[in-house]
Amino acid sequence: MDSRCVILDIGGVLELTPETGWVGRWEQRLGLPTGAVHERLGEVWQAGSIGAVSEPEVQDQVADRLGLDAVDVEAFMADLWAEYLGSPNNELITYVRGLRSRCRLGILSNSFVGAREREVAAYRFDELVEQIVYSHEIGVCKPDPRAFEVTCARLGVRPEDCLFVDDVAVNVKAAQAVGMQAHLFEENAGTIARIADHLNGEVSFSG
Repeated sequence: MDSRCVILDIGGVLELTPETGWVGRWEQRLGLPTGAVHERLGEVWQAGSIGAVSEPEVQDQVADRLGLDAVDVEAFMADLWAEYLGSPNNELITYVRGLRSRCRLGILSNSFVGAREREVAAYRFDELVEQIVYSHEIGVCKPDPRAFEVTCARLGVRPEDCLFVDDVAVNVKAAQAVGMQAHLFEENAGTIARIADHLNGEVSFSG
C-alpha cells in the first residue's frame, strides 16, 4: 500500500439522501407556514452539527420550539433520521471496499449528534474506512479548512496525497485550497473513474 488516500463524504455520496418531504408534512400537521420548522430550529440544527448540544437537548428544543409532546418528538426525530440516513450507495460502497489493500481510506462528513451510532449500525462504515471524522465530534464543519486538516492528521497522510469526494461544490473547492485533489460527486461511474485515476497516479485539476 502506498501513501495515496481517498476521503469520502457520506450524505449524497456513500448514502443516497433524496428529500422525503417530512418537514413539509410536519408543517402541515402543525398548521405552520412553509419554512417555519427550519426557522424555529435552525440554531438547533447548527448546534447539533458541531456537537454543541446533546441528543436529549435537541429533543428538548424540538419539543419546546414546536410545541410537541414526547410521542410526537419521537416521531419527528424518526422522520429526520429516515431522510438523513437515506439508503446505501451500494455500487460505490462495494468499489471502495475493494480499495482497502491499495490506499488509505477515510470519511469526512458534516454530521449531526447521533450520526455515528446510526450510520455504523445501518451501514458499517467503520468497517469500510480507517477513520470517520464527523463535524459534530470535531466541532467544525466543511468547508472550514480545519476539518480537512484534522482528517489528514488522523489518517497520517499529506493533503497532496489525498483525493476528496463530495457532492457539494464549495467543499470540493475548500479541499483543493488545502492542497488536496478533489472531485465533485455527480454519479458513480465518473467518481469511480476519478478514484482509479488518482490511485494510478494520474493528476486532474478538474472538480
